[in-house]
Amino acid sequence: MPDWSSIARHLGDAGIRPADATPRPVGGGDISAAWHLDTESREVFLKTGPAAAIDMFTAEAEGLSEIASANAVRVPEVFAIGQTADDAFLALEWLSFERLGRRGEHLLGKQLAEMHRTVKDRFGWHRDNTIGLTPQHNNWSSDWVEFFREHRLAYQLRLAADNGFAGELQEQGNRLLERLPLFFEAYQPVPSLLHGDLWGGNRACSDGAPVIFDPAVYYGDRETDLAMTRLFGGFGGSFYDAYETAWPLEPGSASRQNLYQLYHVLNHLNLFGSSYLSRALALTRALV
Repeated sequence: MPDWSSIARHLGDAGIRPADATPRPVGGGDISAAWHLDTESREVFLKTGPAAAIDMFTAEAEGLSEIASANAVRVPEVFAIGQTADDAFLALEWLSFERLGRRGEHLLGKQLAEMHRTVKDRFGWHRDNTIGLTPQHNNWSSDWVEFFREHRLAYQLRLAADNGFAGELQEQGNRLLERLPLFFEAYQPVPSLLHGDLWGGNRACSDGAPVIFDPAVYYGDRETDLAMTRLFGGFGGSFYDAYETAWPLEPGSASRQNLYQLYHVLNHLNLFGSSYLSRALALTRALV
Protein backbone atom coordinates (compact mmCIF):
# COMPACT_ATOMS: atom_id res chain seq x y z
CA MET A 1 0.00 0.00 0.00
CA PRO A 2 1.42 3.43 -0.89
CA ASP A 3 2.49 5.84 1.84
CA TRP A 4 -0.45 8.22 1.45
CA SER A 5 0.77 10.76 3.97
CA SER A 6 4.03 11.26 2.03
CA ILE A 7 2.22 11.41 -1.31
CA ALA A 8 -0.26 13.93 0.14
CA ARG A 9 2.62 16.20 1.22
CA HIS A 10 4.10 16.10 -2.28
CA LEU A 11 0.71 16.79 -3.85
CA GLY A 12 0.27 19.72 -1.50
CA ASP A 13 3.55 21.18 -2.74
CA ALA A 14 1.97 21.12 -6.22
CA GLY A 15 -1.15 22.88 -4.97
CA ILE A 16 -3.30 19.74 -4.80
CA ARG A 17 -4.76 19.25 -1.34
CA PRO A 18 -6.49 15.87 -0.84
CA ALA A 19 -9.89 15.97 0.81
CA ASP A 20 -9.70 12.26 1.75
CA ALA A 21 -6.94 10.55 3.70
CA THR A 22 -7.04 7.51 1.40
CA PRO A 23 -7.93 7.50 -2.31
CA ARG A 24 -10.39 4.93 -3.66
CA PRO A 25 -8.95 2.21 -5.90
CA VAL A 26 -10.24 2.02 -9.47
CA GLY A 27 -9.89 -0.74 -12.05
CA GLY A 28 -7.99 -0.77 -15.29
CA GLY A 29 -4.42 -0.48 -14.06
CA ASP A 30 -2.44 -3.38 -15.55
CA ILE A 31 0.98 -1.84 -14.95
CA SER A 32 0.48 0.59 -12.07
CA ALA A 33 -2.15 0.98 -9.37
CA ALA A 34 -4.96 3.44 -10.12
CA TRP A 35 -6.92 5.58 -7.67
CA HIS A 36 -9.68 8.17 -7.52
CA LEU A 37 -8.74 11.09 -5.28
CA ASP A 38 -11.03 13.88 -4.12
CA THR A 39 -9.25 17.16 -3.45
CA GLU A 40 -10.35 20.58 -2.28
CA SER A 41 -10.59 21.85 -5.86
CA ARG A 42 -10.93 18.91 -8.27
CA GLU A 43 -11.15 15.16 -8.80
CA VAL A 44 -7.85 13.49 -9.58
CA PHE A 45 -6.87 10.25 -11.29
CA LEU A 46 -3.78 9.03 -9.46
CA LYS A 47 -1.33 6.41 -10.62
CA THR A 48 1.12 4.92 -8.15
CA GLY A 49 3.98 2.48 -8.36
CA PRO A 50 7.34 1.72 -6.77
CA ALA A 51 9.81 4.60 -6.58
CA ALA A 52 11.68 3.13 -9.56
CA ALA A 53 8.61 3.84 -11.74
CA ILE A 54 9.29 7.58 -11.64
CA ASP A 55 11.04 7.55 -15.02
CA MET A 56 8.12 5.71 -16.64
CA PHE A 57 5.63 8.17 -15.12
CA THR A 58 7.74 11.14 -16.19
CA ALA A 59 7.84 9.85 -19.77
CA GLU A 60 4.06 9.38 -19.73
CA ALA A 61 3.53 12.91 -18.43
CA GLU A 62 5.83 14.38 -21.08
CA GLY A 63 4.06 12.34 -23.75
CA LEU A 64 0.66 13.65 -22.69
CA SER A 65 2.02 17.20 -22.75
CA GLU A 66 3.50 16.63 -26.22
CA ILE A 67 0.12 15.49 -27.56
CA ALA A 68 -1.70 18.32 -25.78
CA SER A 69 0.59 20.87 -27.43
CA ALA A 70 -0.62 19.70 -30.86
CA ASN A 71 -4.13 20.99 -30.03
CA ALA A 72 -5.73 18.14 -31.97
CA VAL A 73 -6.95 15.36 -29.65
CA ARG A 74 -7.86 15.76 -26.00
CA VAL A 75 -5.67 14.09 -23.37
CA PRO A 76 -5.93 14.18 -19.57
CA GLU A 77 -4.24 17.22 -18.07
CA VAL A 78 -1.13 16.50 -16.02
CA PHE A 79 -1.41 17.96 -12.51
CA ALA A 80 1.64 16.63 -10.71
CA ILE A 81 4.32 13.96 -10.74
CA GLY A 82 6.58 13.00 -7.89
CA GLN A 83 8.47 10.48 -5.86
CA THR A 84 8.61 9.64 -2.16
CA ALA A 85 11.05 7.32 -0.45
CA ASP A 86 9.06 4.26 -1.54
CA ASP A 87 6.54 5.36 -4.15
CA ALA A 88 6.21 7.21 -7.45
CA PHE A 89 2.97 8.88 -8.46
CA LEU A 90 1.35 10.66 -11.38
CA ALA A 91 -1.69 12.88 -10.81
CA LEU A 92 -3.93 13.46 -13.82
CA GLU A 93 -7.24 15.09 -14.57
CA TRP A 94 -10.15 12.81 -13.63
CA LEU A 95 -12.35 12.19 -16.66
CA SER A 96 -15.71 10.40 -16.61
CA PHE A 97 -15.79 8.13 -19.65
CA GLU A 98 -18.75 7.28 -21.83
CA ARG A 99 -19.30 5.28 -25.00
CA LEU A 100 -17.51 6.87 -27.94
CA GLY A 101 -20.25 6.18 -30.49
CA ARG A 102 -20.22 6.68 -34.25
CA ARG A 103 -19.93 10.47 -34.06
CA GLY A 104 -17.07 10.22 -31.58
CA GLU A 105 -15.28 7.65 -33.74
CA HIS A 106 -15.57 9.97 -36.74
CA LEU A 107 -14.24 12.91 -34.76
CA LEU A 108 -11.34 10.87 -33.38
CA GLY A 109 -10.30 9.80 -36.89
CA LYS A 110 -10.29 13.41 -38.03
CA GLN A 111 -8.43 14.60 -34.94
CA LEU A 112 -5.81 11.84 -35.15
CA ALA A 113 -5.01 12.85 -38.73
CA GLU A 114 -4.64 16.42 -37.50
CA MET A 115 -2.33 15.30 -34.70
CA HIS A 116 -0.21 13.36 -37.20
CA ARG A 117 0.35 16.59 -39.14
CA THR A 118 2.49 17.75 -36.22
CA VAL A 119 5.90 16.79 -37.56
CA LYS A 120 9.61 17.06 -36.81
CA ASP A 121 12.61 16.93 -39.11
CA ARG A 122 13.79 13.59 -37.62
CA PHE A 123 12.37 10.34 -36.28
CA GLY A 124 12.46 9.57 -32.57
CA TRP A 125 11.97 11.75 -29.52
CA HIS A 126 14.00 13.70 -27.00
CA ARG A 127 13.81 10.83 -24.49
CA ASP A 128 13.20 7.10 -24.20
CA ASN A 129 9.96 5.77 -22.76
CA THR A 130 8.19 2.42 -22.43
CA ILE A 131 5.77 0.33 -24.45
CA GLY A 132 3.95 -1.50 -21.68
CA LEU A 133 6.83 -2.33 -19.35
CA THR A 134 9.33 -2.74 -22.18
CA PRO A 135 11.90 0.02 -22.72
CA GLN A 136 11.31 1.89 -25.97
CA HIS A 137 14.40 3.62 -27.36
CA ASN A 138 13.80 6.81 -29.31
CA ASN A 139 17.26 7.96 -30.44
CA TRP A 140 16.87 10.67 -33.07
CA SER A 141 17.45 9.49 -36.65
CA SER A 142 17.02 10.98 -40.10
CA ASP A 143 16.43 7.49 -41.58
CA TRP A 144 13.09 5.83 -40.79
CA VAL A 145 14.17 2.39 -42.02
CA GLU A 146 17.24 2.46 -39.78
CA PHE A 147 15.21 3.76 -36.83
CA PHE A 148 12.47 1.15 -37.14
CA ARG A 149 14.93 -1.67 -37.78
CA GLU A 150 17.28 -0.91 -34.89
CA HIS A 151 15.02 0.57 -32.22
CA ARG A 152 11.85 -1.40 -32.86
CA LEU A 153 12.13 -4.79 -34.61
CA ALA A 154 15.76 -5.72 -33.91
CA TYR A 155 15.47 -4.72 -30.27
CA GLN A 156 12.32 -6.82 -29.77
CA LEU A 157 13.91 -9.77 -31.57
CA ARG A 158 16.92 -9.60 -29.24
CA LEU A 159 14.61 -9.58 -26.25
CA ALA A 160 12.75 -12.57 -27.70
CA ALA A 161 16.01 -14.49 -28.07
CA ASP A 162 16.93 -13.68 -24.47
CA ASN A 163 13.49 -14.93 -23.44
CA GLY A 164 14.06 -18.27 -25.13
CA PHE A 165 12.28 -17.65 -28.44
CA ALA A 166 15.04 -18.60 -30.83
CA GLY A 167 14.92 -20.88 -33.88
CA GLU A 168 12.63 -19.93 -36.74
CA LEU A 169 11.54 -16.60 -35.25
CA GLN A 170 15.12 -15.36 -35.19
CA GLU A 171 15.93 -16.81 -38.63
CA GLN A 172 12.89 -15.25 -40.29
CA GLY A 173 13.31 -12.06 -38.26
CA ASN A 174 16.87 -11.58 -39.47
CA ARG A 175 15.77 -12.12 -43.06
CA LEU A 176 13.08 -9.49 -42.57
CA LEU A 177 15.56 -6.99 -41.13
CA GLU A 178 17.72 -7.39 -44.25
CA ARG A 179 14.74 -6.86 -46.56
CA LEU A 180 13.21 -3.97 -44.65
CA PRO A 181 14.23 -1.28 -47.20
CA LEU A 182 12.08 -3.02 -49.82
CA PHE A 183 8.91 -1.88 -48.01
CA PHE A 184 9.94 1.75 -48.46
CA GLU A 185 11.23 1.93 -52.02
CA ALA A 186 8.23 3.98 -53.13
CA TYR A 187 7.19 5.44 -49.79
CA GLN A 188 8.94 8.02 -47.65
CA PRO A 189 7.10 8.67 -44.38
CA VAL A 190 7.34 11.96 -42.53
CA PRO A 191 8.12 12.07 -38.77
CA SER A 192 4.60 12.52 -37.38
CA LEU A 193 3.67 12.89 -33.72
CA LEU A 194 2.45 9.44 -32.64
CA HIS A 195 0.48 8.18 -29.68
CA GLY A 196 2.57 5.04 -29.99
CA ASP A 197 0.22 2.55 -28.27
CA LEU A 198 -3.20 3.34 -29.71
CA TRP A 199 -5.29 0.26 -29.01
CA GLY A 200 -8.97 0.35 -28.05
CA GLY A 201 -8.26 0.47 -24.32
CA ASN A 202 -6.35 3.73 -24.66
CA ARG A 203 -9.15 5.81 -26.13
CA ALA A 204 -12.54 6.86 -24.80
CA CYS A 205 -15.05 9.69 -24.80
CA SER A 206 -15.62 12.36 -22.14
CA ASP A 207 -18.20 15.15 -22.32
CA GLY A 208 -18.85 14.21 -25.95
CA ALA A 209 -15.21 14.54 -27.04
CA PRO A 210 -12.69 11.79 -27.85
CA VAL A 211 -9.85 11.31 -25.38
CA ILE A 212 -6.61 9.34 -25.75
CA PHE A 213 -4.27 8.40 -22.93
CA ASP A 214 -1.45 6.07 -21.79
CA PRO A 215 0.80 7.09 -24.71
CA ALA A 216 4.21 5.81 -25.79
CA VAL A 217 5.00 8.97 -27.75
CA TYR A 218 7.61 9.43 -30.47
CA TYR A 219 7.80 10.88 -33.98
CA GLY A 220 7.49 8.25 -36.71
CA ASP A 221 5.41 6.95 -39.59
CA ARG A 222 1.75 7.79 -38.95
CA GLU A 223 0.77 4.37 -40.30
CA THR A 224 2.15 2.78 -37.12
CA ASP A 225 -0.65 4.31 -35.04
CA LEU A 226 -3.27 3.08 -37.50
CA ALA A 227 -1.75 -0.39 -37.61
CA MET A 228 -2.04 -0.61 -33.83
CA THR A 229 -5.73 0.39 -33.95
CA ARG A 230 -6.38 -2.64 -36.16
CA LEU A 231 -4.33 -5.15 -34.17
CA PHE A 232 -6.89 -5.88 -31.45
CA GLY A 233 -9.95 -4.22 -33.00
CA GLY A 234 -12.34 -1.82 -31.31
CA PHE A 235 -12.26 1.02 -33.82
CA GLY A 236 -15.26 1.48 -36.11
CA GLY A 237 -15.45 2.14 -39.82
CA SER A 238 -16.36 5.79 -39.25
CA PHE A 239 -12.98 6.29 -37.55
CA TYR A 240 -11.06 5.03 -40.59
CA ASP A 241 -13.32 6.83 -43.08
CA ALA A 242 -12.76 10.13 -41.28
CA TYR A 243 -9.00 9.61 -41.16
CA GLU A 244 -8.80 8.72 -44.86
CA THR A 245 -10.87 11.79 -45.76
CA ALA A 246 -8.61 14.05 -43.71
CA TRP A 247 -5.32 12.47 -44.84
CA PRO A 248 -5.47 9.48 -47.22
CA LEU A 249 -2.95 6.68 -46.74
CA GLU A 250 -0.45 6.04 -49.49
CA PRO A 251 -0.18 2.87 -51.65
CA GLY A 252 1.37 -0.13 -49.90
CA SER A 253 -0.06 0.69 -46.48
CA ALA A 254 -1.61 -2.78 -46.15
CA SER A 255 1.75 -4.56 -46.30
CA ARG A 256 3.33 -2.03 -43.97
CA GLN A 257 0.46 -2.58 -41.53
CA ASN A 258 1.69 -6.14 -40.95
CA LEU A 259 5.20 -4.80 -40.45
CA TYR A 260 4.11 -2.30 -37.82
CA GLN A 261 1.84 -4.77 -36.06
CA LEU A 262 4.76 -7.18 -35.75
CA TYR A 263 6.50 -4.77 -33.40
CA HIS A 264 3.60 -4.87 -30.96
CA VAL A 265 3.09 -8.62 -31.31
CA LEU A 266 6.78 -9.18 -30.52
CA ASN A 267 6.41 -6.89 -27.53
CA HIS A 268 3.42 -8.91 -26.30
CA LEU A 269 5.45 -12.09 -26.81
CA ASN A 270 8.20 -10.65 -24.62
CA LEU A 271 5.78 -9.39 -22.00
CA PHE A 272 3.22 -12.21 -21.83
CA GLY A 273 4.92 -15.28 -23.24
CA SER A 274 4.44 -18.04 -25.78
CA SER A 275 0.73 -17.47 -26.45
CA TYR A 276 1.86 -14.78 -28.92
CA LEU A 277 4.54 -16.89 -30.63
CA SER A 278 2.34 -18.33 -33.38
CA ARG A 279 1.08 -14.86 -34.32
CA ALA A 280 4.60 -13.46 -34.35
CA LEU A 281 5.76 -16.30 -36.58
CA ALA A 282 2.81 -15.94 -38.95
CA LEU A 283 3.41 -12.22 -39.42
CA THR A 284 7.15 -12.68 -39.88
CA ARG A 285 6.70 -15.46 -42.46
CA ALA A 286 4.16 -13.41 -44.39
CA LEU A 287 6.41 -10.35 -44.44
CA VAL A 288 9.47 -12.32 -45.57
